Amino acid sequence: MPKGEAQTVSADAVDVNAALPRVVLFDFDGVLMHGDAFYLFMRERYRRSWWRPLLALLSTPLLLLQLPFSRRLPARVLVRIALLGLGERHYQAAANAFAASLARRPRQFCRDGLQALRRHQAQGDRVIVVTGCEHTLVSGVLQQLGLTDLEILASQLRRGWLGMRPLRHNVGRRKVQALAGHGVTAWQVAYGDSMFDVAMLKPATEAVLVNGTPALCKKVEKALGRAITRVEWF
Repeated sequence: MPKGEAQTVSADAVDVNAALPRVVLFDFDGVLMHGDAFYLFMRERYRRSWWRPLLALLSTPLLLLQLPFSRRLPARVLVRIALLGLGERHYQAAANAFAASLARRPRQFCRDGLQALRRHQAQGDRVIVVTGCEHTLVSGVLQQLGLTDLEILASQLRRGWLGMRPLRHNVGRRKVQALAGHGVTAWQVAYGDSMFDVAMLKPATEAVLVNGTPALCKKVEKALGRAITRVEWF
């Protein structure tokens, strides 16, 4: 290929890359919302049923046996109990109803985080919410908040014999895997709030830690091997 033609192709590639929108990632719990949405939903499921707490209490010996090996195993058992008897259609109805009630709670959501997300949308950025919260629930909450045109990569449930059950918990490295499966391999900005977000923050051109303590900030920077941007959002 002639030298001049090679330079033209290279310039065209630069122009194409410059024209692509920036990819901006947001965690949900702790970044756009104060607290954990799925935990609050599970707590509500227990509160509205007399037999679920009783069944959880009867399961205590099993939970205690699992606890030394993993904190996730007892949590999965408690989630299974909370979702017992719920088919896919009824689960979606329950999750959407709770999302609507959650969105109306005062001071439940991070005003600064929601404003930042809307600014990125207004600037033409490609905004993706990458969260460990369950997909139906987080989608319902964001819709109730008036946030549309968002891509959402979240945890998944699946149908079981006795009700919905966890399929994929979208945390840690699984967030990066979910992004790759979604065709996203590079991003310019990522907002997270914990060490669980390090895998997502590391490839970002700008890694932003939301409401992190000085100790957490040092741990995240050590894990990333570089400085991060810290923001205090309310």
